[in-house]
Amino acid sequence: MRRAAAFCLVALLMVTGCSSVTAESPAPAPPVITTFPAFDADRARPDRGLVIKAAGGTLSKVLVYAKGRPVAGGLEPGGATWRSAWPLTPGTEYTVTATAAATSGPTTVAMGRFRTRQGARPFSIASASPLPGETVGVGMPIIVTFDGPVRDKAAVERVLVVAAAKPVEGAWRWVSDTQAVYRTARYWSPRQKITFTAHLSGVRPSPGVYGTADHTLTFAVGRKQTSTVDTRTHRMLVRRDGKVTQNMAISAGMATTREYTTTSGLHLTMDKGNPVRMVSPGRKKGDPGFYDVMIDHAVRISNSGEYVHAKNNVWAQGRVNVSHGCINARPDQAAWFFSTSLRGDPVSITGTDRPLEWNNGWGYWQLTWEKWQLGSALHDPAPAGGWVQQAPPPGLP
Repeated sequence: MRRAAAFCLVALLMVTGCSSVTAESPAPAPPVITTFPAFDADRARPDRGLVIKAAGGTLSKVLVYAKGRPVAGGLEPGGATWRSAWPLTPGTEYTVTATAAATSGPTTVAMGRFRTRQGARPFSIASASPLPGETVGVGMPIIVTFDGPVRDKAAVERVLVVAAAKPVEGAWRWVSDTQAVYRTARYWSPRQKITFTAHLSGVRPSPGVYGTADHTLTFAVGRKQTSTVDTRTHRMLVRRDGKVTQNMAISAGMATTREYTTTSGLHLTMDKGNPVRMVSPGRKKGDPGFYDVMIDHAVRISNSGEYVHAKNNVWAQGRVNVSHGCINARPDQAAWFFSTSLRGDPVSITGTDRPLEWNNGWGYWQLTWEKWQLGSALHDPAPAGGWVQQAPPPGLP
């Protein structure tokens, strides 16, 4: 009996050891979706934007709305992270629907909302040039003046976008805490439209200050008109699309003092008037050299009192420099130049020992392109050079 029982036990063990057992695989975990700011936040910082991440999967669909309008954004390479294109609008509720899928397995859908905080002080553009719809010359800069000082210039510069039908390299330069100027590396291509957009809504130029609205303006670049003035030969040549259209006899500054010396360099036409009152600076009536006159067909080219204008002193034009620093020409030719000039037309002057300062009026082309770029908050002046890459908003994963 014992032998039989032992045999049966061995046989049972042998049968059990030879049998096949199949274990069931655990079901794949669904992706986990996380948003920054988190759902139900009611004081999210607008300048940090919106980031949506999917752990264990990729985002297949993201819908974000504010005030009934879709919010621009996009997926990063790999598809696991979505970022808003620009900062968020202060004091605004956002709704989010995000869908994420694993390689194989279930799909996760996350839905929620959050609200951004209201800024203590608003921030916006006080003025901008060119004017909306204006047609300008090929050297025209974009000049933006803000209504308050900008401490975080990089944050503001990142949201300033210039789009051209015929693109050309350009860069912003901060000329003060409240003003930035955009200049191209070479002249704009003529006959095209330019759109400037400042995505200021939600940008944080300094603590407690947020932009409240975006700003957009569109302008046109007209024909290419450039002028060259040689104060030694007393001639001014005006070219339209590369062809000489006007050869003018002129008289430049008499150069008896620095004040009366015409500045040499690349000027831009800034504005014009007919007539313009011109008064001698630093002198009062009765002083030697005092003048107070009305001048016809005057086109301004600097902030130091220089114009191209009409004057009926044909005896000097083409022969000798006798002006107080301006370029004067025969009345009919000056009237022609006045009528054909657009703001931003280049006027290059040579032949004097007084250079035009880069910040005298719109003398921005006096700086080399390399020096101009150094004024950008996004340019790296290190030996390696190059542009500072746009980083994710500060404080975000």
